[in-house]
Amino acid sequence: MPTLNKSTLLLIGAFAAIYIIWGSTYLFAAFAMDQLPPFFMAGSRYATAGVLLLLLTFGIGKYQRVTWLQFKNALFAGILMLGIGGGFVFWGLQYLDSGFTALVISGQPLLIVFMMWGLQGKRPSKQAYLGILLGMLGIYLLVTQKAIVTNPNQWTGTLFVFASMLSWAYGSLFVGKNDMPKPQMTNSALQMIIGGTLLVIGSFLFESPQNIDWSQINSTTYGAMLYLIIFGSIIAFSSFNYLLSKVSPEKVATSTYVNPIVALFLGWMFRAEVITTQSMIAAGIMLTGVFFINTKPEYSKKLLRRLKMARK
Repeated sequence: MPTLNKSTLLLIGAFAAIYIIWGSTYLFAAFAMDQLPPFFMAGSRYATAGVLLLLLTFGIGKYQRVTWLQFKNALFAGILMLGIGGGFVFWGLQYLDSGFTALVISGQPLLIVFMMWGLQGKRPSKQAYLGILLGMLGIYLLVTQKAIVTNPNQWTGTLFVFASMLSWAYGSLFVGKNDMPKPQMTNSALQMIIGGTLLVIGSFLFESPQNIDWSQINSTTYGAMLYLIIFGSIIAFSSFNYLLSKVSPEKVATSTYVNPIVALFLGWMFRAEVITTQSMIAAGIMLTGVFFINTKPEYSKKLLRRLKMARK
């Protein structure tokens, strides 16, 4: 039996992190929000993780001087992606199942394609058009279920999640086009500190976290927060950045297909969340659409040829 070398083990571990950890964060956020308000939960998580990650960059000697322009860009990106994007998704999670939320967010690549087309003039390929149509059909099936239509709180949660996706998508495009702090660890740390601080301020304005009775907070909530800080923010983000430096982006993007499946399964197992047949059909259609958007045309053609050959 061949022995796996260190680099291969690191790749396997990094993929496992972005597949399983990111998929599980919806469940642990739901556990934490059983006792903590969403903005406070998200803000304290991001700010703490950002400070720890920044200290780590100093500790391993990776910190580089940040210019004023880079700081302003990190400030804007942190507000968009973690302050608004992260805050709104957790606000919406108050009204939605964790698995359902993950499914809606799996349509994120659709918004990015539309924004690249509208803001940057980059027309999608014919294959991406097909992906967009499939994704829109999947989202329609997902959000028109009876539980959504008859429950106004579900619609409130869904609208907050969509607003989060818009902010995150624009932030992603902004980061890709502008000068950000180096190395990536510093960039991620600053964005988390900025976004987390904004959310904590928002919490004091809208949630009154000063009234939390900390004597009543149980070990499940503390454990969920610890998991989100260490695994969800520090390890998963670091793994994501490591993979981007080692493998092609479309391989890293495969986490888009896996995260909702992990979230649905964990929500069903640990929170008795219902998985409807319509949700499963919608998930299959949406993830197929995301596949067509994220993969190169020549790769999709090869895959289709292999499927045809397998049927013969």
